[in-house]
This record gives sequence, structure tokens and C-alpha cells, in this order.
Amino acid sequence: MNIIEKLYTPIIFVAILIGMGLGQFQMVSRNAESFLVPLLMVMLYITFFQVPLENIKHSFKNIRFTYVSLLINFLWTPFLAWGLASIFLGENPALYIGFIMLMVTPCTDWYLIFTGIAKGNVALSTAILPLNLILQIILLPFYLLLFGGTTGVIELSFLAKSILVVLFLPLLLSFATTFLLRKRTEQKKRFLQNINVLPIILLSLAIIAMFASQGELLMENLDVLWKIMIPILLFFVVNFFVGRLAGSVMNFPETWKTSLNMTTLARNSPIALAIAMTAFPNEPLIALALVIGPLLELPVLAVVSQLLLFLSKKREKSA
Repeated sequence: MNIIEKLYTPIIFVAILIGMGLGQFQMVSRNAESFLVPLLMVMLYITFFQVPLENIKHSFKNIRFTYVSLLINFLWTPFLAWGLASIFLGENPALYIGFIMLMVTPCTDWYLIFTGIAKGNVALSTAILPLNLILQIILLPFYLLLFGGTTGVIELSFLAKSILVVLFLPLLLSFATTFLLRKRTEQKKRFLQNINVLPIILLSLAIIAMFASQGELLMENLDVLWKIMIPILLFFVVNFFVGRLAGSVMNFPETWKTSLNMTTLARNSPIALAIAMTAFPNEPLIALALVIGPLLELPVLAVVSQLLLFLSKKREKSA
């Protein structure tokens, strides 16, 4: 984990403050929104390129782990998110949609770092990563229509356009780049090393642009922070115990249980944020919910990784 990855949460917080400050200048606030889509598209292109999609076949070598993690991530978790959103955010459609978008998109990068810290099976977690990415891109529109179609917030034309332009175009470009570099292993390795921190930088710039363009409205709705914090924290608590229970029922080794916990806890806010900023341009509170997510998520994952280490050592001593 490099220095920028370690400082991910404070970097996002600083980006929010910078955006709010720049938003006080009328010329900046008027033009900032035009930078959002290009920044997010480049960020997603790099993110997708870093995911070894060509290795998706490896996820099927361990069928038990794969189907348990997929069932939790793509069947149980969406209904958990819908239940929590209905209980705590039902009176605010924008937060309701933002919360669901955050929770139905499993992480495709950070969880590997915390899996390593918690002494989980990183190779097993890496194998499931490409499948998580592909399925969330395919299923996100379905979840939005299923759980948010009656809110009046979702417009199919905007949703289809944002998914086509912001998600599939970067995905196709990443495939093309991988194909061109398929026989140039060293060049691809150097390229990956050079662009490793760019997604965080680009995401921070996109957050600056968002808060610069919508800062005034967001400042008027700071109470949403407290409204969404409770369901986010409850999601992590419930899914932690669900992951532990599933691992025990399946009689997984401790390293597999750790991997299962991480892949079912960590969420993919950049992808959800990219969709939110383009599909719901008139609902900045949706994007705000997705920015709040990682501010809470990374400290939670850090605590969970230490808890899993403690449980693993305790189990070793009792064995």
C-alpha cells in the first residue's frame, strides 16, 4: 500500500473542502460540472485496465468460494441494502438511491489490500475480482429499476446513456489496451506501475468538480450526513456476521473466511459515483451519499482487518 492509498480517506475529505472553496467563485462553479464526465471516464478506464479481466476463468476453479461470495454480494446484499434504505432513508429518495447504488457494487481493488493486511487468501480474492466487476456493471441498472423505480428519481434515458458512455466505453478501451499489450508483458507491467495512483487522483478531481458545482446546495443539506451514516454502519455490521456465518457453515479455512468477509464488505464507490454523476445530474444528494461512503468505509475496513487478525490468532491458540 503506497502513501496515497494509505491517505485515501483524508484525500477525499480534502478534495471536498477544496471543491467547496472553489465553488465560492462564480466562474468556477458555473464550469466545474463540465469536467466531471471526462475525469470519471479516464478514471474508470484505468481502473478497468488494472483488473485482470482475462483471468475471469480462475474464479471458477474454486466453485464453493465463488458461489458463496456471489450469493452474498449479488442476492443477499441488494435486499439488505433495500431493507436498510427503506427503514432509514425512505423519506429521502435521493439518499435512498445513492445508498442502494453504493451497497450493490462490490469493491474491485481496496479489498485486496485489506485482505492482505488481515492475512486472508489474496489469490482467492483476486480470482473473484473480475467476476465481481462484470456482474455489477450488468446488474446495477436492474437493481436501480427494481428497488428505485418507484421513487420518481430514475429516468431510463439518462441511466442508459450514462451506463453506455461512462461504463462500457472505458471498459471497451481497457479491453483494447490489454489486447495491444498482450505480448508485451514488461511494457504492460511498467504501464500499470505508472498509472497505479491515477484513479485516486482523478476521483479526487471529480469530487472537487462536483462540490465546486453543487457546493451551495450540499451545504444546505448537511443533515444528510447523519441520516446516511446509520444505515452504512449497520450494513457493515450485518454483513460482517453474515460473512462469518456463511464461512462457518461452508467449513471454510480461516484465510477463506477472511477473504469472504472482505469481498462482501468493501464497496465500489467510484463506479457508483460515475453513474450517479451522469445519470442523475439534477440530484447531487445521490452523489453526496456515494462520497460519504468511502469516508466511513476505509476506517471500518481497517478496524475489521485488525479484528479478523485477532480472531485468527485466537483460533490458532485454541487449536
